[in-house]
Amino acid sequence: MANTSNRTLRLLSLLQTRRYWLGGELAERLGVSVRTLRRDVDRLRELGYPVESQRGVDGGYQLAAGAALPPLVIDDEEAVALAVGLQAAAQGAVEGIAESSVRALAKVVQVMPARLRHRVEALRTMTVPSGWSGSPRAGIDPDVLTAVALSCRDQEQLRFSYTAADERRSERLTEPHRLVCTGYRWYLVAYDLTRHDWRSFRVDRMTGPERTGTRFRPRELPAADAAAFVKSALESSPPSLHTVEALIEAPADFVRERIGRWCTVEPLGPARCRMVMTTNSLDWPTMALGIVEADFQVLSPPELGERVREWGARFQRA
Repeated sequence: MANTSNRTLRLLSLLQTRRYWLGGELAERLGVSVRTLRRDVDRLRELGYPVESQRGVDGGYQLAAGAALPPLVIDDEEAVALAVGLQAAAQGAVEGIAESSVRALAKVVQVMPARLRHRVEALRTMTVPSGWSGSPRAGIDPDVLTAVALSCRDQEQLRFSYTAADERRSERLTEPHRLVCTGYRWYLVAYDLTRHDWRSFRVDRMTGPERTGTRFRPRELPAADAAAFVKSALESSPPSLHTVEALIEAPADFVRERIGRWCTVEPLGPARCRMVMTTNSLDWPTMALGIVEADFQVLSPPELGERVREWGARFQRA
């Protein structure tokens, strides 16, 4: 019975990851016969999952929308990511859904296994909301985020690699204090044992966080709270300037006509040119490259390529 239940959960998980599965392919993934697969599908339907089937050579199965939201099967990383998103919404990052986000977060945490619950609870208690709103601009690894939160909670030194805005990498040993969610990004406020001073670190620029096992006595933060420290650091920092370079498959004169006043255009042939632009925001060059209405290749910085992919995915969803 246990094997049947486990296989049914595995079937549900697979149906949730793809819009349509061929019957033979799905049976092969589960390691069962097509007849057994049909029985498992019937079992899901009895549990209230609206599984649609299609007969024939290309017959298969897909999970349809139902009248009510059925239970979801998610893995550990997805569970933490879901809790992170709900917490950000509960802190006001999305207007009008804070109260419902709190209720949903409480339900999600309640049914989590202990190994996940203590990670999410650490994240909840160690995060200081900034009161700022906005959509996230950089992806965060849930494992990194929860590792940092656990170090803050347990007052344990944290070692990690950090990539600065100018792409320089360094190894940091810190006494982590609190996480701050600005709505746009997550920051770690910590005492840097290498620089002997308080610092704020963007979590999306941290890699390989490692808890050292060394406990420390908390120091006094030179600010009202962690959110105030991050806000002060951001306001005192000069805006980051990006040098954008791209190859555009269009005549130089045409590109100058469209966006020339904002950039330098170098001809590379009758229908190709190189565009160079200095800007403190990657959104404008992304928009400018779209305005040209020609194929292009991003040369630098790497962040611009990521931004273009983000925009492309958003436009495809629309």
